[in-house]
Amino acid sequence: MLEVESVSYCYDQSRILHEISFMVEAGELVCVLGPNGCGKTTLLKNILGLLTPSAGSVRIDGEDVQKLSPKKLAQVMGYIPQAHTPPFPYKVFDVVLMGRTAHLSSLALPNKKDEEIAYESLAKLNITHLKDKIYTKLSGGERQLVLIARALAQQPKILIMDEPTISLDFGKQNVVLEHVRLLSRKGISILMVTHDPGHALFCADKVVTLKKGRLLKIGLPQDVISEDSMRDMYDTEVRIGKFKLPDERTICVCVPVPKPSEICMSA
Repeated sequence: MLEVESVSYCYDQSRILHEISFMVEAGELVCVLGPNGCGKTTLLKNILGLLTPSAGSVRIDGEDVQKLSPKKLAQVMGYIPQAHTPPFPYKVFDVVLMGRTAHLSSLALPNKKDEEIAYESLAKLNITHLKDKIYTKLSGGERQLVLIARALAQQPKILIMDEPTISLDFGKQNVVLEHVRLLSRKGISILMVTHDPGHALFCADKVVTLKKGRLLKIGLPQDVISEDSMRDMYDTEVRIGKFKLPDERTICVCVPVPKPSEICMSA
């Protein structure tokens, strides 16, 4: 599926990434986890073909993304940014229908099949009731779900998500993450970048951890995300606990524990 092989990236004389390697298999949800400034965004841009690796390669089904045309790349890879506000008040259905652009020839208009695919993408996320709403007037959580639906309408082989919940409140974060988790269970490959270990514990099949542009560990969330590893990565003490959800799933949560010296008390 997606293979990142020995990817390094240098900016001027500074090396930002150091020989990063991992894979995302078909139907797998992989989280790239690390603190701010660790190279997550640079790695994502290399994967998306926006930057060219200084060494190594990124391949989808054996094809180097650097050799794919923008149209072909859009057909195999869907991208969900952190946040997005278009300059015009499009209806939600029109925003999702834009995902079909990668499959249209120049000057062609979407046909009935394209419209059906766009509607199915809304249905997968249970947001068909929003189809006639104005996108710019939606809440942040609703806009993120619409962006995911637009990416699904591309019918890509893999979805790339750049901290898709970073601008959302606590409740909306969990709504979006649950939809992401369910999509992966339906066979969609997903690569999600996050700085929050709790998000990775909640929905990931595999976790890739980075620090200072270097690969630390790859593996199952419960193996990679430990109190010791998170302390080393984020330079803070954490505690990890387990909770059972109403659907009988048991999930882990990661809670930071500040040092007494880091807490300022005022009268």
